[in-house]
Amino acid sequence: MNEPIDGAALLDEVEAFHRRFNVFPIESAYVAVALWDAHAHLLDCFDSTPRLAFLSPEPGSGKSRALEICETLVPHPMVAVNASAAALFRAVSGLEGRPTILFDEIDTVFGPRAGDNEELRGFLNAGHRRTGVTYRCVAEGDTQKVVPFPSYCAVAVAGLGSLPDTILTRSVIIRMRRRARNEKVEPFRARIHEADGHALRERLAQWADQHREQIAETWPEMPEEVTDRPADVWEPLLAVADAAGGEWPKRARAACVELVNAAKADDKGSTGIRLLTDLRDQVFNGIDRLPTVAVLDRLLALDEAPWADMGGKPLNARGLSKLLREYMTSDNTPVVARNIKTGGTVLKGYYAADLHDAWQRYCPPPPENPLLPLPPLPPWSQA
Repeated sequence: MNEPIDGAALLDEVEAFHRRFNVFPIESAYVAVALWDAHAHLLDCFDSTPRLAFLSPEPGSGKSRALEICETLVPHPMVAVNASAAALFRAVSGLEGRPTILFDEIDTVFGPRAGDNEELRGFLNAGHRRTGVTYRCVAEGDTQKVVPFPSYCAVAVAGLGSLPDTILTRSVIIRMRRRARNEKVEPFRARIHEADGHALRERLAQWADQHREQIAETWPEMPEEVTDRPADVWEPLLAVADAAGGEWPKRARAACVELVNAAKADDKGSTGIRLLTDLRDQVFNGIDRLPTVAVLDRLLALDEAPWADMGGKPLNARGLSKLLREYMTSDNTPVVARNIKTGGTVLKGYYAADLHDAWQRYCPPPPENPLLPLPPLPPWSQA
């Protein structure tokens, strides 16, 4: 029987190995990545597995190197660049052992110049949960049979820009940046350093085998402010930290709170939620009704908003109506433009009361220090 392995000391070594070759933007990132490496050896203990996303605005920020180091530490690594969904789900359902997928240059799949790639998005989303499967038709003689292919596997991605919201919400996000002149790392040489990583991988696997039953039967206590999807994302990592002991439970929870809050601050929400929030905070801003033309004027005047360039064209009345009809009023009817009497004429527009229920349900809390009001509307546009 193998000697018990000190989990805290082992995670310290995994973290130190990353620090030799990676510069992460914040200390919490080292904690999260080390825990993610370890959790990949324990997938069947959890209901879900978080995606690990190394993202940056510019090349040369260390994303691919971060994947390289993870590759030496995780079980059955499968490095993918521009791989198809079919190739990935067949690899996951193969007989060689569930791979850990390390997908580099993910921006070529989900970037602004790529197609929708709904199949790959669906695979990555389904594989987040242990029950996730991908259904495909498989020929059996002259007939087609629907076959479920398991999709559950650990996935780390690296790329420029961002990812679809459905993947981001299932991810631990590390916003990479280029090294400053005073930030030094060792050059990674696979022929020299892979052996060190593989030795750590073997010990992680042994430690996982020693604690598998314990981890499968426990539910880690989450930080009070971490709930819903972020709790699903972090639960496996906190379970690993608790089993390792030492300072790791404390460090893991601090990292969890910091990275979850960073993701919230970075999250602009879906297009619909962004629209609702801008309408509440910067368009109506205390006004009870506005004609559609005035609503659009104010939206298009927002410098850092997307409304002036929606697929190459500014948002128009039809696009605004299509977005808002997805939300309901307090009377459970769609939000639509209604008649507004303005100085002897009638214009179509929107009432704040119709939007209030959606503001309450979907928007983040209003800012503590509201923005200064926009310039007054022209007299013809006021009720």
